[in-house]
Amino acid sequence: MKINLGYRLDLLVEDSVIVELKAVNQITPVHEAQLLSYLKLSGKRLGLLINFNVMLLKDGITRRID
Repeated sequence: MKINLGYRLDLLVEDSVIVELKAVNQITPVHEAQLLSYLKLSGKRLGLLINFNVMLLKDGITRRID
């Protein structure tokens, strides 16, 4: 589905999980709001926000259920 509002999600896995990828010093509320917007616009319930700028990748994963 294409929505011409300037929103582009990074990955959609199995038509059910939205994955937003980042490489920032710290995840901010703006990043979480972006993921939440994608979830609401798409009607999906599960999203992952992954920050690759961390020592351990498990520390950079945020799970969001809407």
